[in-house]
Amino acid sequence: MQTRSPLGLTMSSLLPPERLAEVASLAERHGFGEIWPVEDYFFYGGVAGTMSVLGATTGIPVGIGVLSALARHPAVLAMEVATMERIHPGRVWPGIGLGVPSWIEQMGYRPTSPVSVLRESVTAVRRLLDGEELTEVGSVFTFDRVKLVHPPERRPPIYMGVIGPKMLELSGSIADGTVVSVLASAAYVRWLREHVAAGQAAAGRTDHHRVATYALYSVDHDSARAKAAIRNVTAFYLGAVPRSSLVEVYGIGPELWDMVTRGGVDAAATIDREMPAAWLEDLVVAGDPDECVAKINALIEAGSDSVCLYPVPTEDVERIIELTAREVLPHVKGGVTA
Repeated sequence: MQTRSPLGLTMSSLLPPERLAEVASLAERHGFGEIWPVEDYFFYGGVAGTMSVLGATTGIPVGIGVLSALARHPAVLAMEVATMERIHPGRVWPGIGLGVPSWIEQMGYRPTSPVSVLRESVTAVRRLLDGEELTEVGSVFTFDRVKLVHPPERRPPIYMGVIGPKMLELSGSIADGTVVSVLASAAYVRWLREHVAAGQAAAGRTDHHRVATYALYSVDHDSARAKAAIRNVTAFYLGAVPRSSLVEVYGIGPELWDMVTRGGVDAAATIDREMPAAWLEDLVVAGDPDECVAKINALIEAGSDSVCLYPVPTEDVERIIELTAREVLPHVKGGVTA
C-alpha cells in the first residue's frame, strides 16, 4: 500500500492537447496524487484529453472536471465513462456539471431548471453504469430502452462540479464527490461542506463525500513575481463568475459586480487593474513555496480532500511541477492510502 498525496494537478485548458500526455506523466513521476483534465469551452475536449492522460500514466487517478450535462445526453455520457473505466479500471473519476454559463449560452443552452438537469443526468448516469435499462421520460431527458452493452465491472465515483447552495445539497444527495471551482477561499470550502452535509443527511447517506478543490497556482522563490504572474488569469476567472457563491461567501460580490459593470467588454482588464492585493492572497495559491504550502494546507483544513493546482503561466508548467515536487508537496498535510 502507498500513501497518495492530497496534492493534485489540474491540466490547464490553455495547455495544447498534444502536451497533455507529457505533463501528466511528469506529474505522476513527481508524486502528485491525482490529475484532473478539464473541459472548458472551447479549448480541448474532456473525454479525449482524459484518455490521453490515462494512456500516459500508470496508476494515478484521473478526474474529468467537468463534463456538461447539457452538452451530452446522459446515455452518451454514461457510455463514454464506461468505456474509459473498462480500459483503465479504477482510475476514472468523472465530474458532471453545467459549465460556465457564458460558455454554455454560446451553444444556445439556457436551462430553465439547472437543478433538474443535473439531478436527471447524474441519476441516469449512475443507473446506466450500474447496468440498468432505462425507459422513461423526464422533465429534461428521455430514454427508450437504453442499456449499456459494455457497462463497467464497478461504477466509478461520480463527482458534481457545482457552486451554489441548492446544487451542493444535490451533490451531497446523489453524487460521491464535489469538484470545487478555482477561486475557492477557505471560507467557501467550509460553507460548501455544510451544504453537502445537509444534502447527505436528507438522503440518509453516511459515506464520505470527497471534495477536490481546484486552485489557480503560481509559485516562485520571488513571491511578488509569482503573484504578478497570476493576476490577469485571476481577473479573467473572476469576470466569468461575478455573481456566484464563490465571491458572495468571500464577501466581495458588490465590489466585483461594480468592476464588471463599469468594465463592460473589458471587465477582466478593469478587475486586473483594481482588485485588492487581498484577493490574490485568499482566492488563489500564489507566492513563494512556504506561502503556497500554508495556503494549500488552509484549504485542506477547511475540508478539501485534495487541492488540485492549476499552474500559471502554462508555458512554465514543467518548472512549476518540479519546484512544487521539491519544496511544496513534501509539506502538504494529509494523504490517502491507495
